[in-house]
Amino acid sequence: MNTSAITGTIPTRAGTVSAPGELTADRVTKSLLGYGVLAGPVYVAVSSAQAVLREGFDPARHAWSQLALGEFGWVQVANFVLSGAMVIAFAVGLRRALRSGPAALWAPVLIGVFGLSMVVAGIFPVDAGGGFPAGVPAPAAMSAGALVHLASGAVGFPCLAAGLWVLARRLGREGFTRLAAASRITGAFFLASFAGMASGALGGAGIPVFTAGAVSALGLLAVLAVHRYRQMPDTNG
Repeated sequence: MNTSAITGTIPTRAGTVSAPGELTADRVTKSLLGYGVLAGPVYVAVSSAQAVLREGFDPARHAWSQLALGEFGWVQVANFVLSGAMVIAFAVGLRRALRSGPAALWAPVLIGVFGLSMVVAGIFPVDAGGGFPAGVPAPAAMSAGALVHLASGAVGFPCLAAGLWVLARRLGREGFTRLAAASRITGAFFLASFAGMASGALGGAGIPVFTAGAVSALGLLAVLAVHRYRQMPDTNG
């Protein structure tokens, strides 16, 4: 008798072997999921390294977005674009892996929108401010590019939080209750940290708290990518 039918849980494909007709497709899916393992750690590592090495950058006062400015700003631009592209690839892999049922459509779509927002944020950097880059004054009025950057975050960040919440429902139905709880909590923390920073409610702690929220959300994406990869069938052929 099928245990999943008794418990009401959704079975995954873990512990199975890809059928010959699905072998290539499953290998592609697993490759796409692998980008989700890389996206968050790459973005955090590159941003953290620049935060230490860039002259005049203060993590307590300057957001990682500002690293896209100045002589070496191209590094952070590339970091945004490549990391965002990897998140989009992961979202495509997630859609292929989930196939049908709860979260199969909306979790990948929402996470994919977040990935796209990272790409847009990289193409349109923020304005100088808070003394960074050193010697560059803040403009009297916000530039059009900075407005696009902020708008991309205003769309992408809630989408990521919503994607985690939608995916949590699927994880709970599959029986992964701890991971489902982590997705709900992390999504809430990330969205609250963004709202607190954007509204000024957190005061001087806004940027550090938001950075912590972003790191936790991106870290969880990597964990979810590994988890979903492990729910795929064996494709060794």
